[in-house]
Amino acid sequence: MNETNILAYAENLLDYGVMGILVLMSIVTLWLFIERMMFYKSVNVDDYEYRDNLELELTDNIGVISAIASNAPYVGLLGTVAGIMITFYSMGDAGAVDAKQIMVGLALALKATAMGLIVAMPAIMSYTIALRKVERLLTKYDVTREMKINNVKV
Repeated sequence: MNETNILAYAENLLDYGVMGILVLMSIVTLWLFIERMMFYKSVNVDDYEYRDNLELELTDNIGVISAIASNAPYVGLLGTVAGIMITFYSMGDAGAVDAKQIMVGLALALKATAMGLIVAMPAIMSYTIALRKVERLLTKYDVTREMKINNVKV
């Protein structure tokens, strides 16, 4: 296996590896967000005796969404750094500096950062929406409990 094949393999690994991880992160975020929204729609706060039990169930898996939102830009940045390293290595290996080769290599490397940001932004929005739903349901629980304690009819 010569150096050209190794560089081509590294570029493919970078493309499919980093992009694959980011696509997987995006799918997991979407799946968890849909699951949480369906759960929030079906939850009945009156079924819970203790607020902590309700809160545990409401916040299940939203930490994963937050982790994906936080780490997707770093995965993209890792892909960009690796892509730039591959570009510089291939330029150094060729022995000549071709402006077109540099620009194409850098542009392809930067797509990983862009993809990381594209994954992170909807994940942040999903996390924020889910967190707001949790707050609303916990407030509803608190109000319902307070009304029961004070014997107020709804």
